Amino acid sequence: MIERLERETSVIVAAHRGFKSDYPENTLLAFQKALDIKADMLEFDLRLSKDGVVVVMHDETVDRTTDGSGRVGDLTLAELKRLDAGGWFGKPFEGLKVPTLEELCELLRDYPDTLLNVEIKPSPDAVEAADKAIAMLDRFGYINRCVFTSFDAAIITHIHDRHGLKTQGFPEQLMSNYVPGEDGTISKMWAVGLSMKLLTPALADRYRERGILPWCYCPDNDKQVFYALGCGSTLMTVNNPRSAMRIRNMMASHTTLEVSL
Repeated sequence: MIERLERETSVIVAAHRGFKSDYPENTLLAFQKALDIKADMLEFDLRLSKDGVVVVMHDETVDRTTDGSGRVGDLTLAELKRLDAGGWFGKPFEGLKVPTLEELCELLRDYPDTLLNVEIKPSPDAVEAADKAIAMLDRFGYINRCVFTSFDAAIITHIHDRHGLKTQGFPEQLMSNYVPGEDGTISKMWAVGLSMKLLTPALADRYRERGILPWCYCPDNDKQVFYALGCGSTLMTVNNPRSAMRIRNMMASHTTLEVSL
């Protein structure tokens, strides 16, 4: 299934932490809303709770996106589940909970075509988090839908070397533990995440010539989406999927029309 990402004519829209622009990020509601509009891929972030459960959370602490405080890794799953993960975004979302990876996997059962961009957040237990996440995704039969991401080059290397899975890294200046050289971190990367500030046609071409797919983030309006496509980046992670999906659908319809003619 992941071969869809390698077709240069296919525009793949990944919903960043779910439908992040309109709903509280990394909640089951945000993921469901992204699925409802038929986003091609979900992007989400994983960490371990104090008791070793893989949970969906971007930040090192719960302070920004819940009504609690403290490091995710210092809180048990039961403590994390007592937090409100929606009220910070708006009163209508009060009561949403921090999801586990298993809960997200259950939600995905009815969406067999949805791709997954699985980000392992840097932490002292990131290798354990990666191994547990991969084991669970494999148990659900989702591995062939996944690309694994991290800003920690050591995690990219671990996933590539131990598990033989597709990885998305980033330019050297954005990664920790980056190993330079032809046989270093870049040799472990299947795709590279390029921010809209860094993305240029020349940079995208440079990675593509190395056999690494340029994957941009986050083009959230028509101008940015068309710029990304002009740079040759058909893989895009977005906070607001509306523009990218409208343009993707328009391009798909145009291709269908040309084929039928």
